[in-house]
Amino acid sequence: MPLEWVDYREAVRLYHTEQVAYACGSHIYSLHGGFNARSGLRSIIDVSSIIATQGSGYGAGRMQGYTPPLNNHTLFKRDAWLCLYCGEHFLASQLSRDHVTPLSQGGTDSWNNVVSACRRCNNHKAGHTPEQAGMQLLAVPFTPTYPEYIYLKGRRVLADQMEYLLAHFPRTSPLHARLRLGLRSQQ
Repeated sequence: MPLEWVDYREAVRLYHTEQVAYACGSHIYSLHGGFNARSGLRSIIDVSSIIATQGSGYGAGRMQGYTPPLNNHTLFKRDAWLCLYCGEHFLASQLSRDHVTPLSQGGTDSWNNVVSACRRCNNHKAGHTPEQAGMQLLAVPFTPTYPEYIYLKGRRVLADQMEYLLAHFPRTSPLHARLRLGLRSQQ
C-alpha cells in the first residue's frame, strides 16, 4: 500500500536503519558515505524509486474511510488544471476553488462539493448553484482515496512510481481517464 513520498534523506535513513523490507522500481541514485577506518571500504547506499518498509504502521484497513486534507494544489491536480465550467486549461495561479453548493446556501468546504474554476466562471457563478447560474458542471467532484491522494501530492512522479500507484487506484476512479487524456496530450 503506498503511504507517502519521502525525500532522499528519509530514504537513506530507512535503508541505513534496515527498515526497508524490499525495493522495487528503478535505481535512482547511489549515496556515497565515508570510509570505514578498519576495513578502508566506503559505504554506499543504493536507493530505488519505490521502497517498502517493515512494520504494520498504516495498513490498508487503517486507510478505509480516510478523507485526505483539502488544499488547492491537490484539488487543481485532481481536476487536471481545468475549469470544470468552461473546460479550459489554466495555470494554478489562474484557478480558484469553487463551492458547487455555495457556503452561503449550506454547502461544505469538502472534496465532494468543490471544483476548480477559472476566476471568470467563479465570479459569474458567484453565490449560486450551477443550475441557478445557468452553468453546467463538466465533471462530478469526488473524494480521492489514499493512493490517489498520494499521487495528487506528488510533484514529479516517475513512470514506475505511477504504474505502482495506478495499481492501487479504484477501477472506477475518474483519475484513470484524466491521466490517459493527459498522457495523450503530452505525446
